[in-house]
Amino acid sequence: MAGAANAETAAPAAAVEAPPEPVQAEPAPAESAEVPAPEPEPAPVAEAPAAPAPAAEPAAEPAAAILAAAAPLGLGRPALPDEIDAWDVAVLPDGTGLPEGSGDVETGDQVFYDNCASCHGDFAEGLDSWPVLAGGTGTLTDPRPVKTIGSYWPHLSTVFDYVHRSMPFGGAQTLTADDTYAITAFLLYSNGIVEDDFVLTHENFTEITMPNADGFYPDDRAATEYPAFSAEPCMENCRSAAPEVTKRAVDINVTPEDPDGKPAGTLPVIIAQTSPVAPVTAAEAPADTAEATPAEPEPAAEPSGAADPALIAAGEAAFKKCAACHKVGEGAKNTVGPALNGIVNATMGQVDGFKYSAPMAEMGAAGGIWDDASLHAFLENPKGFVKGTRMSFAGLKKPEERDAVIAYLSTFGP
Repeated sequence: MAGAANAETAAPAAAVEAPPEPVQAEPAPAESAEVPAPEPEPAPVAEAPAAPAPAAEPAAEPAAAILAAAAPLGLGRPALPDEIDAWDVAVLPDGTGLPEGSGDVETGDQVFYDNCASCHGDFAEGLDSWPVLAGGTGTLTDPRPVKTIGSYWPHLSTVFDYVHRSMPFGGAQTLTADDTYAITAFLLYSNGIVEDDFVLTHENFTEITMPNADGFYPDDRAATEYPAFSAEPCMENCRSAAPEVTKRAVDINVTPEDPDGKPAGTLPVIIAQTSPVAPVTAAEAPADTAEATPAEPEPAAEPSGAADPALIAAGEAAFKKCAACHKVGEGAKNTVGPALNGIVNATMGQVDGFKYSAPMAEMGAAGGIWDDASLHAFLENPKGFVKGTRMSFAGLKKPEERDAVIAYLSTFGP
């Protein structure tokens, strides 16, 4: 009996003296009850069952750890109302948050020139990779839409808030409220939304309706689209009917055709293109060919007064680079730059109602004419042709592109 008692009491002692190797515990999966815990190795005691290892203490609850980390550290103090107001500069679409102030277009032109033009151009046309801020009207359906304040932004508060909060680059919040109102007024004018004598204030701010105000709607995809992509996908026998060809590429005009009307790449064309044909030399030519009288050259076509329609079409496409600042056609008016109706062969710097730079006005007063040579020189390098011009456009470097733009402009009378 004494030996048995000693054996029974010795087992726990042995277990304590030689515990199993510790195992790094890993987080148990969600259904941890179904995963058996590793059994400890039995203690090296003869014919005595090993006692189970003492249960590990449960880890601290995650919530308790979070609460401990969030305990107040005794630092700082609550922010004062004035301090909160200094940080809270957001302006909402309904005008909430607008500071008192005002600014007119003419002042905004100068403030924009001093603080913004180095990146966005004198006329908000954008420089290098900096964004264009004016123009782009009617381009939102194009493959490469021009998204500007006038063509895309739905709320005027976005303009004011962004300028007031973040601009100029590297000097955020250095502009006064009046400066911001003036810049916003100038950008409205640059996009043809207000006239050049407009004054923007905190009182008439919400009266301005942006051109694309109705172009946005609440994102309802969670209700209208997500369910369509949440169903269990079909993996086999999904087609209820055999596939059917409904259209062919040649029928929808996407297959090129040869001059004879046959689809390009058909057998006769391939044979004609790949059949080896030995070149015919002058010595091998038939005698009657050698004696044939060369055909009379066709007389050159008489030049017509109208420009080539293809050239005009190319000019219309190239003019999109200018359309952010210049308008043409019926109802065209001065915006950032002068309207260009009747500009070809007109006197320089003479468009009614536009405020030209001093050098341009002087060239016009001296009798400068926008003839073909002058237009080419100016379109190629505006700043080189008119020293001191405010037009920051880099120019059209290809002669054919300038020819096309001039042809296009010649179609608009005064």
